[in-house]
Amino acid sequence: MLSEHAADVLAIYQAGIDEGQATFETGAPSWAAFDAAKLPGHRYAALDEHGRVIGWVAVSAVSKRCVYEGVVEHSVYVHPDARGRGVGRALLATLIASTEAAGIWTIESGVFPENAASLALHERAGFRVVGVRERLGRHHGVWRDVVTIERRSALVG
Repeated sequence: MLSEHAADVLAIYQAGIDEGQATFETGAPSWAAFDAAKLPGHRYAALDEHGRVIGWVAVSAVSKRCVYEGVVEHSVYVHPDARGRGVGRALLATLIASTEAAGIWTIESGVFPENAASLALHERAGFRVVGVRERLGRHHGVWRDVVTIERRSALVG
């Protein structure tokens, strides 16, 4: 993922936000804020045959404490028109290879339980459900649960 992909990455993020099943966020951040929050070695954009971004994946550190240096939280978003074509699967495979090569042993995330497609995608990529955090936060005035998922590396740790 390069800075030249910024507008497309943020537009895809906003599309996911607008659908209401991907995040508690209500608006995509500026590129500067997004860029500062994501680890530079583990963020990727999927491009179509015309060079347009059709999906992205990125990670953030879960903590600054050294004991968690091998644990990251990820996000993966696919353009609505590109869903069902293996883009998410390819992005997660790339992310897993990248993080394992860097010694990262856990990739985690939170998914709304209503987002069945994301949960299925992650299960196929080797993620497991750790638990459900009930009524974790309000989203447009409605309490939402969050399914906590993780993938533990068999190669690292």
